[in-house]
Order: sequence, then structure tokens, then C-alpha cells
Amino acid sequence: MKQRILSCLILILGLITVTLSKSQAQDTPKKFTFENCVNQFSMDKTLKTKVGYQYWFVDKNFLDGRTLKMSVVAPHQATHAPHKHAEDEIFFILEGKAQFYLDGETTVGGPYTSFYCPSNVEHGISNIGDTELKYLVIKKY
Repeated sequence: MKQRILSCLILILGLITVTLSKSQAQDTPKKFTFENCVNQFSMDKTLKTKVGYQYWFVDKNFLDGRTLKMSVVAPHQATHAPHKHAEDEIFFILEGKAQFYLDGETTVGGPYTSFYCPSNVEHGISNIGDTELKYLVIKKY
């Protein structure tokens, strides 16, 4: 199990690294320190939503629009209806049971499942389980 979690985290870090390396040439120099490069979850810093809460590990002001957010959704709820936008994004399920909607089709996934949402394609995610759904959202605004 620990090996599987480690593999998933390596995959996520790889995706972030690729994104970072593609735009480093365009970024203005920034001083990175332990204080601004390490972000440990704190319930005190969550943002409440109608169906749970969010926690921004990396907000859009830190890395030129690149973000990493955790969303937590109550059982049998969704943060919003299916929608589309110009940015693509990735959902990575940490806990719970998610239903993923993409362009008229749905599938279900549990922990260590990723869902890719291409730009300008209708998509959505909802909690179809009896426990909280926790997932990461990787996106560039």
C-alpha cells in the first residue's frame, strides 16, 4: 500500500515538474525558501464551500497560475454542476468514491484514480459514496 501511495505521489510530482519546467523561462526570478516551498495541511486555513471545504497547497499567485488544491466533498454532493472552461485540469482521488462526468459519459473511481479534463470539454466530479470524497485538483489558470 505504501509503495502504491508513493508511486501515485511520484506521478503527481512528475506532472507538476513537467508543468514547471515548461514555463520557467517565462517566469520572473523568484526566491524560493522553505517557508514558501513547504505547505502542510492545516484545517485553520481551509476555505468552506456549500458541500465541504478546499485547501490550496499551491495557489495561482505562487507559480504563475499553476495550482494544487485539495477539495473535500460531503457524501452524495458535488461542488458544482458539470461545466467547461479554457483550462485543462486533473483530478486525483485520495479518499472516497467519485463519479466523473466527461462529455456525456460517466465512470466511477476510488482512491488512486486520476481523471483528466481536457480544455473546453464539459466535465464534473461528484461524491457518490457514504463518506467524504477527498481529491486533488491540478490546474493552471
